[in-house]
Amino acid sequence: MTQGVRAGTRRRTTPRSTRPSLRLERALLREGHSVLVGMDEVGRGALAGPVSVGVVAIDATIRSAPQGVKDSKLLSQQVRERLAPRIRAWALDWGVGHAWPEEIDAIGIMSALRLAGQRALAQLEVAPDLVVLDGNHDWLTDPARDGLLALADPAAPPQVPVRTLIKADLTCSSVAAASVLAKVTRDDHMIAIAPEHPAYSWQLNKGYAAPEHQEALRTLGPCAHHRRSWNITGTNTSDRDMTVPHEAREMNPA
Repeated sequence: MTQGVRAGTRRRTTPRSTRPSLRLERALLREGHSVLVGMDEVGRGALAGPVSVGVVAIDATIRSAPQGVKDSKLLSQQVRERLAPRIRAWALDWGVGHAWPEEIDAIGIMSALRLAGQRALAQLEVAPDLVVLDGNHDWLTDPARDGLLALADPAAPPQVPVRTLIKADLTCSSVAAASVLAKVTRDDHMIAIAPEHPAYSWQLNKGYAAPEHQEALRTLGPCAHHRRSWNITGTNTSDRDMTVPHEAREMNPA
């Protein structure tokens, strides 16, 4: 006989797993796509260094991702570094593209994201027919390539169709894997250039708005690796606003 739930108590339920899988990717492959690319960005809200975009390509032959793959923000630096070579070996193909501070200053953060994504796709030796992009905004598709403008340069490669998905880095293995590769590659770059400007402590904060980085900016001002078009020194504003445009903010520099 099944016992009822005692009054005043809540029925216990098993929490749903937040581990990414290839469920969505495999459903899209069954729809007729041959090669899918998971794409994610890191560094959008940093004060210094590039914005970086990772891509991971898969097809129907790819099995489940290496154990432990999830959104890079949920992993420690040590775990990300251990996972990166396993992801590279697992993926059908992969790449990481960057847009540099001077490019961000010249064209804005959203166009810089598009540029970094295009550079990441250009590294692939396979031709994807769909991109799964984390979030609800398609920043990869170039609006200037729509309509008649698309006919202006017939030599330009066609744009890859994009499917956006909120929290794709939490649910799709290809997107989560792309976020890990982008994070590890960008972090390695920031650690490599940290000795050039030791006061900013980039080996610790990776260019984000950590207290020691902000204090060095107040004292020394920005250097060539900073995004100078942003109000990163807090001049004529409160310390609370000493970061970046709202749409460009990103947490977890670790």
